[in-house]
Amino acid sequence: MGRLFGTDGVRGVANADLTAELALGLSVAAAHVLAEAGTFEGHRPTAVVGRDPRASGEFLEAAVVAGLASAGVDVLRVGVLPTPAVAYLTGALGADLGVMLSASHNAMPDNGIKFFARGGHKLADELEDKIEAIYREHRTGAPWERPTGAGVGRVSDYDEGFDKYIAHLIAVLPNRLDGLKIVLDEAHGAAARVSPEAFARAGAEVITIGAEPDGLNINDGCGSTHLGLLKQAVVEHGADFGIAHDGDADRCLAVDGSGEEIDGDQILAVLALAMRESGQLRKNTVVATVMSNLGFKLAMEAEGIALVQTGVGDRYVLESMKENGYALGGEQSGHVIILDHATTGDGTLTGLMLAARVAATGRSLADLVGVMRRLPQVLINVPDVDKSRVATSGELAAAVADAERELGTTGRVLLRPSGTEPLVRVMVEAADIEQARSVAGRLADAVKSALG
Repeated sequence: MGRLFGTDGVRGVANADLTAELALGLSVAAAHVLAEAGTFEGHRPTAVVGRDPRASGEFLEAAVVAGLASAGVDVLRVGVLPTPAVAYLTGALGADLGVMLSASHNAMPDNGIKFFARGGHKLADELEDKIEAIYREHRTGAPWERPTGAGVGRVSDYDEGFDKYIAHLIAVLPNRLDGLKIVLDEAHGAAARVSPEAFARAGAEVITIGAEPDGLNINDGCGSTHLGLLKQAVVEHGADFGIAHDGDADRCLAVDGSGEEIDGDQILAVLALAMRESGQLRKNTVVATVMSNLGFKLAMEAEGIALVQTGVGDRYVLESMKENGYALGGEQSGHVIILDHATTGDGTLTGLMLAARVAATGRSLADLVGVMRRLPQVLINVPDVDKSRVATSGELAAAVADAERELGTTGRVLLRPSGTEPLVRVMVEAADIEQARSVAGRLADAVKSALG
């Protein structure tokens, strides 16, 4: 059995890979690691538990709550809320840990478990390894030490979480959004109530799509992974722009008033300039991953803003930000972290800040994102291969070397195994889109040949 934790928690097909038994056992292990249950005299550890609207989240939530309570942890159930809301509430309520049940942008049959430590922070690899080790130890027969009587955890619903989170979002906005008409695509996900309410309270005229979750339709043809409906709605309604979230609303992508897509790199560029202008861009630096478009790097250089690049995954962006005191970072996929106001990527907060910049400047979103020119970038996902051999295959290394020689200094190549899905991602950038497509296609074939 491989490592349970991926780049964003434990994820898999619900009731197949991710079972109720696994959810319960991991929650007990997490309680022993993160809540230090029973180690403080008179201390009642507390956990915040939330989920996205997936049908499987109902039974997985029950399993997680049972595991935590059986380990002596009091549980506050906040219901269906975005991942960043659970992270925020974990910190704001002084909880020992938080748990979010979501598979983010994945299709409905999948689900996942994300743990947060005190303060609402994602776990370092060492903590995940410790949780997994304890889980495996007790799975093989070592009995848990369980409290009895008054020592068991108590479970209650925390309905105030919705308003508390929205109040936080509104409080950190630099200005109101009056006069803006915005279309919001909620991906039938966790932000279906939160995001429209927050934008409306901030003064925007809001039109929503993808805001009727039924447990089965999350991310289905909508949201940040399917922008077609949002583009259409923005143009039809004559909106200033549109915002799209994923299933757990830790991402934000956008489309401008003419329906053109705006990715996380472009959003980062706009926010970097806004934060520099307000004196909030600490060390005049923004953090991004190696997947960021080369055009973003060139734009930041032209503006005199330093760029630090990390491995792929918002957790690595966040680690760099925390270690070095940076204020802004994110991914091309739309995970944007504004560390003064959030401990993780927050799609609603990002969308609000982007809208606030439009409102404050009086400029269109298309005009603002003109600060960077996005170079042609082709991404191909290659499924059904042994992703563990990406770094060791000589055949693949030779194919990459050939591609890099062809591109020279005008482009780049990146191959990486997905941390959340069984596939290898092939990314190629070039000054010419046809060259990028040609090189990417050949590399995808090489991946199939070498790793199939």
